[in-house]
Amino acid sequence: MTAASKPGFLSVARRECQWLFHDRVALLLIFGVPLFAFVVLTTVFSHPVIRGLGVTIVDEDKSDASRALVQYVAASPSLKIVDRSGTLSTAVQDIRSGKAISAVYVPPDFERDLKAARRPQVVGFYNQQFLTASGIASSGLSDALSAAASVAAPATRAVPAPASLGTMTAETIALVNPQKNYAQFLLRALLPTIIHVVITLAAGYSVGSEFRRRDARAWLESAGGNPVTALAGKLAPLFGIFFLIMLTVPLLLEGVLQIPFRGDLPLMLAAGSLLIIAYLSLGALLQLLVGDLATGLGLAGLIASPAFGYAGVGFPSVGMNAFAQTWGAILPLRWYMAVLLGQAARGLPVVESAVPFAALAGLAVLFAGLAIWRMASLKRKGWFEAARPAEPTASDWTPRGIGGAFKAEWRRVLGTKSAFSLLFLAPLVYGVYYPQPYLNQILRKLPIAVVDNDLSDLSRQIVETLDASGALSVAVRARTLAEARSAIDRGEAFAVVDIPPGTERDVLKGVTAHIPVYADATYLFIYRSTASGVATAVGTLTSELVSRGARSDGSLVKAKLASLSPADVLLQPIFNPVGGYASYVVPAAFVLILQQTLLIGAAMLTRTSLASSGGAMSGVFGRGIAHLTIYLPAVALYLIVLPRLYGFSTLGHLPELFALATVFLLATSFLGQAVGAWFTRPENATILLLATSLPQFFTAGFAWPREAIPDAALALGRLFPADAAIDGLVRINQLGASIWEVAHDWLGLWCLALIYFTLAVISAIAVKRGQRHAHS
Repeated sequence: MTAASKPGFLSVARRECQWLFHDRVALLLIFGVPLFAFVVLTTVFSHPVIRGLGVTIVDEDKSDASRALVQYVAASPSLKIVDRSGTLSTAVQDIRSGKAISAVYVPPDFERDLKAARRPQVVGFYNQQFLTASGIASSGLSDALSAAASVAAPATRAVPAPASLGTMTAETIALVNPQKNYAQFLLRALLPTIIHVVITLAAGYSVGSEFRRRDARAWLESAGGNPVTALAGKLAPLFGIFFLIMLTVPLLLEGVLQIPFRGDLPLMLAAGSLLIIAYLSLGALLQLLVGDLATGLGLAGLIASPAFGYAGVGFPSVGMNAFAQTWGAILPLRWYMAVLLGQAARGLPVVESAVPFAALAGLAVLFAGLAIWRMASLKRKGWFEAARPAEPTASDWTPRGIGGAFKAEWRRVLGTKSAFSLLFLAPLVYGVYYPQPYLNQILRKLPIAVVDNDLSDLSRQIVETLDASGALSVAVRARTLAEARSAIDRGEAFAVVDIPPGTERDVLKGVTAHIPVYADATYLFIYRSTASGVATAVGTLTSELVSRGARSDGSLVKAKLASLSPADVLLQPIFNPVGGYASYVVPAAFVLILQQTLLIGAAMLTRTSLASSGGAMSGVFGRGIAHLTIYLPAVALYLIVLPRLYGFSTLGHLPELFALATVFLLATSFLGQAVGAWFTRPENATILLLATSLPQFFTAGFAWPREAIPDAALALGRLFPADAAIDGLVRINQLGASIWEVAHDWLGLWCLALIYFTLAVISAIAVKRGQRHAHS
């Protein structure tokens, strides 16, 4: 007997390699899904600067001054005038339908009031339901309207008398990611997130396949009866493959996409190895606990798929509720992201990443230890030697017609544990579990550092105003900028407010004092929140300074304001006015969850249903109606009950919601049947479809605006029913749009339903014909 064939680690690893490279599903999962995600996401974010967001103009003055103001808006690179509506009501329709993200209202008599120094008000509305796009649009509107207002008054106007005090303005400077490149931030985090889902599923598939499809006894015998050797040898080839994939990601990001890596490479290699070990162990542990491949894969997806939210990348951990913080702390991805962003994006000293690295190492050891303990426990109980029950076979007879297919599908769902869990229990669990990281909605009391180089009464007022702000908390009072920057590196603060010497003197002299704010742009949501919080606090204090000593008629305040800007620019968010993160992301995610669970469930059951008798067309339609009736309660839960429970806006009319949701569910069912007909085993649906969720979310034009997505990625996204359903259902339910305002989404879903129904029928006929030939 050769050394290679002796029982032991090498024998198990060789056995696993032979299986991996001969199993097409495993190859597609390990190599195809990450490649698909990389191509899709890099295409989506290939335009890192968002431009051309739609804006509607409502000009009720139609004067030379108003036309000059509109020209400034048209010149903004981030905005594009798509309509010059006659009224505010038509502008709101443009925003609700998606034609525009914002609107500018110029009131009547704008030019006359400008000449009379009455400071006419120009209002910029922006749709904050789409948080990323609205942030860009509001910034573009602010810059364009402020620039236009500052030069809008005629040159002959009298210069107002100077006020007694000057003003202050906060100037934000990004410490990391100074271009505020959203693509750089998201790509660096999204690709490892998708890979960690693939790692978990691959480990579960490898271990779970031993239960019935392969031979668990032969697996243990190849390890010489040692459960530790059996598990280590099985997972070792996967570790090597995923280590190479994880190593390839930063090389592609830096070499192809020019996203720099600033940190310690050996530390990141060690962190990546620990992440792989942790999720390989977790995937194996779940299979060893439940003893059923499909159920174990479902649990793996439930834990790994929403982990991006709990990792604190989109919405930071400091703003989460207690449950989300606790659950996130036991997910290795959270700690890996802390190491990754600290090293790759910020270039921190190794010692500053010691805590998250230690937590990641501890979780890797914990999950590996639990998996080994479970293997040893099953070995002691004789589980590997026990005979497993045969896989259930489909019934040879099904009542014919649409009604027969409908009844048979209901019986299959209720009688199959994995299908019942996916179609009935998963929507309930996801409805509670997924939103938890975001339910606090906004960030409060973000820690900042202050460097007071003025040491005056005014500088102390600035610090007190910042600390009293609901958004900020002065956590560090540093003597130098270097000391404050160290506090940011340690995670004790997210921004530094530097009060320069002479601030009080400049304000007393009546000139503007500039206060630099150095903010960490590694986490863009935190960056925007801290910058906005400081600007608001400084603006509040400035208003108080301007009003001091004012006459009873307010003339001094008016004169000062007129000297700053001849027109009053008001930016007004509409829909999700407080900018709540849960109100932004959860309604869209709910629609994607509905699609993915139904898509996987329909695909999982299709092959079994095709083994029964019955017509192809009536069978496809009957199963589609069954899926519709099964999922209408889930639709009601996600669109009616939970939004009200979580405090989201619900402006839509129920008949219009269900009219669009019904077509969405049918299109999803038919797509699942068309794809599932070609899956030889039920679990293949979970393995190949689950990890596509995150790329779909970003091609839908919600988290990342359609104006910045290339046409190829948009076309790919439109193949999935969730693309049109997210846009249509969110606009109806959260924005109060009518179904006619989202007619393009409704018609698109009808087209998809008809196309996928046809493909499902063709697939059913082809598979049934192949089955008959195989039996003849």
